[in-house]
Amino acid sequence: MAMNIVVCIKQVPDTNEVRIDKEKGTLIRKGVPSIMNPEDKNALEEALRIKAKQGAKVTVITMGPPQAKKSLQEAMAMGADRAILLSDAKFAGADTWSTSLTLAGAVRKLDYDLVFTGRQAIDGDTAQVGPELAEHLNIAQATYARAVNVDEGTVTVERLLEDGYEKVRYELPILITAVKELNTPRYMIPERIFRLSEMEIEEWSADDLEVDQTQLGLKGSPTQVRKSVTREIGGSGELIRKNSKEAVDTLLKRLNEKKLIKAEVVE
Repeated sequence: MAMNIVVCIKQVPDTNEVRIDKEKGTLIRKGVPSIMNPEDKNALEEALRIKAKQGAKVTVITMGPPQAKKSLQEAMAMGADRAILLSDAKFAGADTWSTSLTLAGAVRKLDYDLVFTGRQAIDGDTAQVGPELAEHLNIAQATYARAVNVDEGTVTVERLLEDGYEKVRYELPILITAVKELNTPRYMIPERIFRLSEMEIEEWSADDLEVDQTQLGLKGSPTQVRKSVTREIGGSGELIRKNSKEAVDTLLKRLNEKKLIKAEVVE
């Protein structure tokens, strides 16, 4: 029997274009191009690889405004079989906990063996939604996955650590969060791009989910971002006035002292 895989993605602003409103301290999103969150694309790619290798149905879910359909269309053009947009004014302003609660309400309505998410979104950098979603679903979780191998009802995951990796085996179902080292996402398939107008994107509102609606959106969020600021670059640095060799030696010494590099001068 083919597996059922759910991939949760997010449409995010291209951070290379993000600006901060200095008076309000909020992100200026108007006129900023949106993209599929990069590590969510790694998660989708892994689901599609499993589909190609052993058969699976891949369902992609996102929560957001109507324009988030663009990321779902991209996912469909890459090879996803089903796309669901969770869009409702009641979802607006949700923090990570409320977002994961909403996503869990949608995933529960589906048959699933594997749930994939990206490690974190580039507009929030919290890495909380995936693990929280696993908790709401009451399933195991494997975070920071750099390799995934599914075999007869189990999955082996290599989890990226600061000083190496660990290999862990789990029984299905499980939620896995992907890092960029997991794979290289494919491009959209031209044939599927041409067929996008024929592909349905389902739209679900809060009333379609079995969740406590008092816990949705801004009102149901236990945390709120009060202000966003850009980091100011301070200090003028140290000016090294020496000949070339002495300047390089001094620079390497400073970098070594700050543990930024490990360098050795070879005569």
